[in-house]
Amino acid sequence: MTIDSDPLPGTLRAAVLLLRAQAVALGLIAVWLIWSDLTAETTDLTSALLVTAFAVGGAVALWALGGALSRRRAGARAPAIVLQLMLLPVGWFMIEGGMGWLGVPLMALGLGMVGLLVSGPTNRALGFGERPAER
Repeated sequence: MTIDSDPLPGTLRAAVLLLRAQAVALGLIAVWLIWSDLTAETTDLTSALLVTAFAVGGAVALWALGGALSRRRAGARAPAIVLQLMLLPVGWFMIEGGMGWLGVPLMALGLGMVGLLVSGPTNRALGFGERPAER
């Protein structure tokens, strides 16, 4: 068994930490949604369950992608980028709805994460591009 002693580059480590932080935040929202579903007096049950399931699934996906990237699984990068790009329309509609204080940081987070995930050190750590010659 070979153990890769090469530490994760800072860009990939930051991306993994931010993915995990997003997973925790979305997980907390999912817990709040579950509580709201259980305590609401009137609700459209189907819509409530679908929104809650989407939040739970998103939290699980973000956590799993963070774990896969921390193990240098190159295939996890594209889905992680897609999830980060989904923050752009969400942020835009928040800005349009008068919640720019939240929409602008969400859009910045999405773009920043994409930058981390396509940076040179991350590319090399995931096996994209040329590796430096070993001495």
